[in-house]
Amino acid sequence: MNLNAAKRLVYPLTRPPGFGELQEVAPNVLWSRLPLPGGLDHINVWLLRNDDGYAVIDTGMYTPEAVTTWQQLMADLPGNAPVRAVYATHFHPDHVGMAGWLMSQGAEQFWMTRLEYMTCRIVFSQNNDDGVPPEFDAFNRSAGWPQGAIENYTRQYGSYRKRVSQPPFSYRRLVEGQTHSLGGSDWRVVVGNGHSPEHACFYSEELKLLVSGDQVLPRISSNVSVTPMDPFANPMADWLDSLKKLRAEIPDDVMVLPAHQECFFGLHARIDELVKEQERVLGVLLESLQGSPKRALDVFDVLFSRPIPQDNLLIFNLATGEAIACLNYLYELGEITWSVDSEGGRWYQAR
Repeated sequence: MNLNAAKRLVYPLTRPPGFGELQEVAPNVLWSRLPLPGGLDHINVWLLRNDDGYAVIDTGMYTPEAVTTWQQLMADLPGNAPVRAVYATHFHPDHVGMAGWLMSQGAEQFWMTRLEYMTCRIVFSQNNDDGVPPEFDAFNRSAGWPQGAIENYTRQYGSYRKRVSQPPFSYRRLVEGQTHSLGGSDWRVVVGNGHSPEHACFYSEELKLLVSGDQVLPRISSNVSVTPMDPFANPMADWLDSLKKLRAEIPDDVMVLPAHQECFFGLHARIDELVKEQERVLGVLLESLQGSPKRALDVFDVLFSRPIPQDNLLIFNLATGEAIACLNYLYELGEITWSVDSEGGRWYQAR
């Protein structure tokens, strides 16, 4: 979802670093990038320089290219100091994928919120299942997936384990309001929900910086999805509440350090636009359900501004999850009802 507020943001750093390059954004705060497969071809990682080494916030996806880039990056760190602590904002592969590898290279501490760590371990272990669980298959069929998409999902099931190195077997827990001394400054943990179960952001009042992870991005909105593991969840309500919480707690004069794209000023304007746009989309969706009932797959054209090809499983899966998140949100508000047909399809209609 590309939003107009992005045009009103200020991007103070004219050129982002290349893969494995380092750029200082504040005293002892370094920005680098790692390659990602697919259209969103990078993730930003943040290295905070302490007296005895570096703390890293987010790690990249576990790929041969990321391993090579990290090896280059660690060889070029100023002062030849090692990476000693790893922080992951949440459990998605591009954020935690290299954490286990970094620990194997000598990092001593691994920090994550409890729900993110537990979800990471569950999903990683679940990928050892013999085939797709029947509940997952029923979830996709209930959304209206055609047989070709079902077969594609079956072929690619277990991909999380391929994109995440063995997660550390123990961790240190990040908690809302906790303070960490990193790079000579205090950083407060601010927890958000919706995009993932217990997403950690990091706010430095002294430096006027916010590491936002995927909670707030400058030119795209975070995917907010229901998954087959928790099919009746309401993450859209969590995400909207989290955005409002961030706006209330974090001053507007911070520079936002997001997981993707560029650093920016304009946090409050961005949050306002994200909330406004999501509320508009939910209104359009509700209006579309005034007539004949629809499945999740049938509302793609209402929710998304581009075609969603079923042969691109990642995009198709994320679109399905977000469509169901919107439908569950309206259902929890009492605005719509649903029924299940004889083949397991779930049909939604306005009250």
